[in-house]
Amino acid sequence: MPAMKTADLIITNASELVTMAGRKRPRQREDMAHISAIAEGAVAVGDGKILACGRTPDILARYVQRKGKPLDARGKTVIPGFVDPHTHLVFSGSRESEFVMKLEGKSYMEILAAGGGIQRTVRATRAASERELLRSAMARLDRMLLHGTTTVEGKSGYGLDLDTEMRSLIVLEMADQRHPVDVVRTFLGAHAVPPEYQGRPDDYIDFIIKTALPEAARLKLAEFCDVFCEEGVFTVAQSRRLLQAAKKLGLRPKLHADEIVRTRGAELAAELGAISADHLLKSSKEGLQRMKESGVIGVLLPGTPFSLMQKEYPDARMMVSMGLPLALATDLNPNCMTESMPFIMALACYNMKLTPSEALTAATINAACAIGREGSVGSLEPGKKADIAILDAPNHLHIPYHFGVNLVETVIKDGQIVVKNGARVAKV
Repeated sequence: MPAMKTADLIITNASELVTMAGRKRPRQREDMAHISAIAEGAVAVGDGKILACGRTPDILARYVQRKGKPLDARGKTVIPGFVDPHTHLVFSGSRESEFVMKLEGKSYMEILAAGGGIQRTVRATRAASERELLRSAMARLDRMLLHGTTTVEGKSGYGLDLDTEMRSLIVLEMADQRHPVDVVRTFLGAHAVPPEYQGRPDDYIDFIIKTALPEAARLKLAEFCDVFCEEGVFTVAQSRRLLQAAKKLGLRPKLHADEIVRTRGAELAAELGAISADHLLKSSKEGLQRMKESGVIGVLLPGTPFSLMQKEYPDARMMVSMGLPLALATDLNPNCMTESMPFIMALACYNMKLTPSEALTAATINAACAIGREGSVGSLEPGKKADIAILDAPNHLHIPYHFGVNLVETVIKDGQIVVKNGARVAKV
């Protein structure tokens, strides 16, 4: 009989253990529904990594927990920690008054033209100290963690000047160092045209290319560069010029693409070999096909049309059928105030007709692919980070089915229990 191996933590008796095991690449078509579920599942964890997954009797025949008793997940569902690949994590202030304007029928662009929207948040963020920005970002990460998210992408973009953009990226770096949630950084200096450049978007793009982008690259503050490619914001030509400059500095391109009108942002993402194009509400089928052929992941943000009270959502079923790999994200920002990936999964199912299995794939392994982290997170496989969420639900179907409540009971980050019984575990 082989000698027993030791583990730091063993989770046993899961009603359903969703591993998402498979090739480390974005899942497409029918593969988006293959979640590699194990009944009566167990996970062995050691040194912050996944050691093994399998049926409970098999894992207990091979592993013994070094101290204490295994964590019994009887009647519960165990999944990889959620990965949120599109958030605007750092900002100051709030815009709840604009919620009333939206109820009165004002469009996003009308609110922006009236001095609201992004520009209102820019004013508040510029006025905020580094300490204030860090405190609010950490609070948002706390809420994300409580809802099972263990890795997020965070963007700058509410500074639109050199000092505040760099301060926002530094805050993201500090949050990554101080919070259990891993934070992946994106430079989004081209989120809007700031007041001092009003009517001169080309000059502002020049400023970003010549000053802000090189500084972010020099200080190694960002891994990705994003741009709001949209009518009335930045054109395809301006976006192309910026992202080509970013690529030369070693930052991988991302795009806000075709959110409000069809700008051919999807085609630009394919042309540049972007890691992802996000929103895609108005993208053409030709643009989506080019994205698929170029290996660009489509990140869908159903919270955005929901918060804008729109009836139209991206055609996710068409995208799945054509083979475009999809990810889901919260788009957390002052206009879409949610930190809950389970809520986003529910919206994806109810309003975009993804199945629960497809939505869970999009919120874990495909989301990890959208930020270049598929080798370390997004699935429960030997050697990957032990980032795990345990839900008070008998199977993954309950995540979108039982909406409006937080089903996450326990969260394990890098092998450590950081949420227990729905509450943060105090640092020792």
